[in-house]
Amino acid sequence: MAEAQAAGELRRFLLEGHPLRGHWVRLGPAWQELRARRAYPPLVEALLGEAASAAVLLAATLKFAGTLTLQFSGGGRVRLLVAQCTDDFRLRAVAHHDLADGEAAGFAELVGAGKLVVTVQSDTSVASYQGIVPLAGTTLGECLERYFEGSEQLPTRLKLVADQAHAGGLLLQRLPAGGAGAASGEGAGALVQGAWEDLQYGLEALTPAALLGAPAELVVRSIAGMHDCRLFGATPVSFACRCSPERVAGLVRSLGIGEAHAALAEQGALTVTCEFCGRDYRYDAVDVEQLFAGGSLPQPAPGPLN
Repeated sequence: MAEAQAAGELRRFLLEGHPLRGHWVRLGPAWQELRARRAYPPLVEALLGEAASAAVLLAATLKFAGTLTLQFSGGGRVRLLVAQCTDDFRLRAVAHHDLADGEAAGFAELVGAGKLVVTVQSDTSVASYQGIVPLAGTTLGECLERYFEGSEQLPTRLKLVADQAHAGGLLLQRLPAGGAGAASGEGAGALVQGAWEDLQYGLEALTPAALLGAPAELVVRSIAGMHDCRLFGATPVSFACRCSPERVAGLVRSLGIGEAHAALAEQGALTVTCEFCGRDYRYDAVDVEQLFAGGSLPQPAPGPLN
């Protein structure tokens, strides 16, 4: 898939002969479609774009079949932010906030003294993995670096950025020594450390404009410098909400028939709005009765986007 046509792209790379790897992601149409679902102030929108990019990068570091959820909540102006990415890189995200357009706020004020939670839910098992760290840092990238340090014991560096047209990021990791292709023998540790420091220097020097605008090949080369680097092919990333009439029907059942009747009496119909994509699912009195009677329920067509 050509870069200009891709909704979003993920590229993996590694340094030959060293236990050092990285992932690069850029979201174009996928990010614009996500943005179009809800209106956010610029600061919240930028944080949401960073979180969406981070969810893709974190999912790329794993071998799993399921969904990775990055979530933080606290006492900040952004009360809750959730970004989800599946193993086949379908992405969605949403934020709840009380920030007005044009209002200024730093990262600490936006997120507050909350916690960052990363959950990996398998499609084939009820068990899930969850890592929790405090929201301690001056950027979301720094918070995630602390997550990897505490939960994964992997030295990790991230740079995340978003504007109205694109969102993206780059993740670097130092893997345990002794893996396939890793340097060995006398002086190997010093060689790896030197290469790791070079990668970090390259990441620090990388500008937001380059991360969002330059081709992946140029970005990765600027990070790797003179080191022999292998860049793998592109994996597409797309916006996709997983709401469905079946899922929403299950949610309505969980409310109970009493609450469903109360909504019908007050509004004339029961409407459930997906927070991620903004679609309305509407049920009239007949639909509700059929739903709780366990009969065949006609699937309501999703309403227009909000």
